[in-house]
Amino acid sequence: MPFVTAGGRRLEYEWVGAPARDGGHAASSPVVVMLHEGLGSVALWRDFPAAVAAATSLPVLVYSRWGYGKSEPIPHGPRPPDYMTPEGREALPELLTKLGVARPILLGHSDGGSIALIHAGSGVAPGPIGVITMAAHVFVETVSTISIAKARVAYEESDLRQKLARFHDDVDGAFYSWNCTWLLPDFIRGFNIEDDVTHIRCPITAIQGEQDEYGTAKQLDSIRARSGGRAEIVLIPQCRHSPHRDQKEATLASIRRHVQRVLAEAAA
Repeated sequence: MPFVTAGGRRLEYEWVGAPARDGGHAASSPVVVMLHEGLGSVALWRDFPAAVAAATSLPVLVYSRWGYGKSEPIPHGPRPPDYMTPEGREALPELLTKLGVARPILLGHSDGGSIALIHAGSGVAPGPIGVITMAAHVFVETVSTISIAKARVAYEESDLRQKLARFHDDVDGAFYSWNCTWLLPDFIRGFNIEDDVTHIRCPITAIQGEQDEYGTAKQLDSIRARSGGRAEIVLIPQCRHSPHRDQKEATLASIRRHVQRVLAEAAA
């Protein structure tokens, strides 16, 4: 597994669907860049990056953020309430630059979707030519904190820790740096990236499951409103927090449609 230093941390990454060429792909080539959820990693995407590469005919770049997978470990316990901001405005653009990705199409799940929106609205180069979110949060809802509190019980009292340990070198760091932060009163009151969405100029597709246990369709309503109605909204029935697992084909269809839209607009 190769590594790159971005945001001051050593991060694992992987190319899927096409071989990298000495530090990255040609600058003119669009690349789908996948950003994982709050407990995700390169390995936890399983076969989905390959499915995205096949569906879009584009190379796919996946990486594990600080504290996840085989990336540099993170201290246990809460992070600053605005921890996603440096991920989107500093670590992600540095990683893209070092790996030669000048025209990213960001595909983020949950926390990764929020970080994709932060980067897209920041104006920091290399800016994305498209953004796809799956179950992204733009603000905190009560249902989010309830489910995150339940996740801690499951982690400490069931086999969840054992299952996650297969995908993270430091599973406790990965879990508690996410879980403790989301339950901070300052985070619950203060996390809001709606203003970031208003500054996004590239096409957006926002995907969410109707039965998402971590957020409601209010997240989609906000993205639609804050984007001035430009975002394509996809609410998938019989689907919980992970559309790429619960409704894989419907999710791939939305991703394929977004990429076709982005490439058509770029060609025009």
